[in-house]
Formats: sequence, structure tokens, C-alpha cells
Amino acid sequence: MKGKFARESYTVTTEQVLPNDTNPLGTLFGGRLMQWIDITGGISAHRHCGRVCVTASVNNVSFDIPVKLGAIVTLEAKVSRAFNTSIEVHVDVWVENRIGDHKSKCNTAILTFVAVDQLGTPLPVPPVIPENEEEKKRFEGALRRRQLSLILAGKMKPDEATELKALFGK
Repeated sequence: MKGKFARESYTVTTEQVLPNDTNPLGTLFGGRLMQWIDITGGISAHRHCGRVCVTASVNNVSFDIPVKLGAIVTLEAKVSRAFNTSIEVHVDVWVENRIGDHKSKCNTAILTFVAVDQLGTPLPVPPVIPENEEEKKRFEGALRRRQLSLILAGKMKPDEATELKALFGK
């Protein structure tokens, strides 16, 4: 299995916020944005390994800026790291106003997907080879996030979390 560069799994999706996407305040439903994030992240994971990928977890999502009716939303997803059968994907969300003269990062999310076969059995995935500083930072952070997740799920003992221990100098 040949490793891939994170940029080979780069996915961009663009949506416009329509009336049925909004709440009574005229801003984008968080659930609708999460749907767009999940789809865009899943495509990125699929492109990385060439397999069907299912969402295993939403590790982080932030809603930093309300997105208004009529806004154009661009989602940029990139695989940050692959483990045995799982793939961590970062999704950055950008919004531009109706005039199109200003674009702001409004949300971010980190999701984990698992590659599966037709029966839902997890499959091995190729590694990620980070190239630039941002990719390297996300790659390294993915292992810490994974260890923390495994500890919280009771699948790893805190003493086994070498990356987390190194972070706190123990």
C-alpha cells in the first residue's frame, strides 16, 4: 500500500445558505453545517484510500461565526493522518458575504472516518506523508487526539499515552 500526500485527498465543497437551511434568526442551522462537513470530510477520506469510509466520530467542531442567509460557504477538507483503519480529517469552513468581497474562516471540525468493505468490516488504509508545516502540525496533533480519545473510551491506559505524557513533561 503506497502512502499518499495529504493534498491528494484535498476536497473543496461550496454551498449557498438557502431559507430551508436557516433557523428563525436567519442563520445557518448547525446541523446543516455538520451535514456538509461530514459529506466533505467523507469524500476527502475516500479519496485518500479509495474505499468507502464511514464516520466514526466528530472529534471537534466549533461554530465561531454565525452564517447568514444567502452567504456562500466553502468547506475545505484534508486528511491529516491515517492510522490502521481510521483516517483523521480536518475541515475548515469559510464564508463570504453576498457581495463576495470578504471571506472569513467561520468554523472548523476534526472528524475520524473508518474505511470499510461491503460488509462494514474495517480495512487498512495507506499512511499520510505530510509535506508542509501545517500538515506536519496536524499530523503530529492527530496522534495526541487519538490517544486522548482512546483513554476516554477506556481502550488505552493513561500510562500508555506516550505522546500525551510528553506533552505534559512526564
